Amino acid sequence: MSKAKIGIVTVSDRASAGVYEDLSGKAIIDVLNEYLTSEWEPVYEVIPDEADVISATLIKMADEQNCSLIVTTGGTGPAKRDVTPEATEAVCDRMMPGFGELMRAESLKFVPTAILSRQTAGLRGDTLIVNLPGKPKSIRECLDAVFPAIPYCIDLMDGPFLECDESVIKPFRPKAK
Repeated sequence: MSKAKIGIVTVSDRASAGVYEDLSGKAIIDVLNEYLTSEWEPVYEVIPDEADVISATLIKMADEQNCSLIVTTGGTGPAKRDVTPEATEAVCDRMMPGFGELMRAESLKFVPTAILSRQTAGLRGDTLIVNLPGKPKSIRECLDAVFPAIPYCIDLMDGPFLECDESVIKPFRPKAK
C-alpha cells in the first residue's frame, strides 16, 4: 500500500509579516492524524493571499509532489484579498460543489455568518482539492462533515487507500453488489 501524500496549504498575508504561528495548518494536521490510521505524509506550505501563488502551489502539490488530497485553509471569505476559491477553480478540471454546500450547511449550525464563506472543492487530475475556512474550530467542524466522503473520492481516482479510525470518523464506501 502506498503512503498517501496530503497537501496542507495555509493562505495568510500574516505569514510574511514576521512572527506567525500557523494554528490553522496545524489544526488540519491534528485532525488528519486523529482520522487516519494509514500512513500519510504532509506536504505543508504557508503562502500569501495571492491568486498566482495559490494556484502555483496547488499545481506543484498536485502535479509534481503527487498529493492525492490538498486541503487549504484561509482566503475563503468576502474580503478583497480572499481569493483561494478563485485560485482553486482556475487550476481544477472539474468542480465538486457539494463539498462547499455541506460545509456551509454545517457551519450555519454554529454561526449565521457561514453564508459569507466561499469554500469549494475541485479535482485536478488525480487530486482532490478542498478549501476550508481559516479558524481551527471551523476547520474541525467542516472536516467532520465532509471527510466521510473523501476516502471514497480518492478511491474513485485510483489514489491511495485511506484507512480511518472509525471510532473518530467513519468513511463511507458503498458495498460492492
